[in-house]
Amino acid sequence: MKNLTDSFVYLGHWPSAGSFGFNTDILATNPINLSVVFGVLIFFGKGVTFFLLNNLLSLNDLLDNRKQRILNTIRNSEELREGAIQQLENARARLRKVEMEADQFRVNGYSEIEREKVNLINSTSRTLKQLENYKNETILFEQQRTINQVRERVFQQALQGAIGTLNSCLSNELHLRTINANIGMFGTMKEITD
Repeated sequence: MKNLTDSFVYLGHWPSAGSFGFNTDILATNPINLSVVFGVLIFFGKGVTFFLLNNLLSLNDLLDNRKQRILNTIRNSEELREGAIQQLENARARLRKVEMEADQFRVNGYSEIEREKVNLINSTSRTLKQLENYKNETILFEQQRTINQVRERVFQQALQGAIGTLNSCLSNELHLRTINANIGMFGTMKEITD
């Protein structure tokens, strides 16, 4: 075998003699030279081809295993992603619900505060009006009482002055008739004022 390779090596080094010889330029070679080159490659490349095929098969198995692991990882990642998206949607829905409830509590709280404020103002206004009415009634009552007391005192003083004048001027009989008339008048005035 060594002789065969040596002969091809020496063929490539032969000096060209006119139109006969081997052209070592692969792009410029003719079909005969190409078949010879391919034959040599096939003959010496059988071991390499077998080695390459075995390595390619084991590499193919290794790549298939790696591909399967990558696909499993991608599938698991997709499942986790879908679960995370679902949890995110659930969280967003809960957040929207809580925000709506918070807005409702806020609106209800504000309206409740406004209602309480209006109720307090109305209640205070009613209380002030009642106090004003009580004050006016108390003032009116005290004025009436004072007027009645003044009337009674004036009446008593006038009565005492009249009795004193009558006692000094009148007889007992006239005196008794005047007293009875005054008592009757006093009773009538008392009924009017009550």
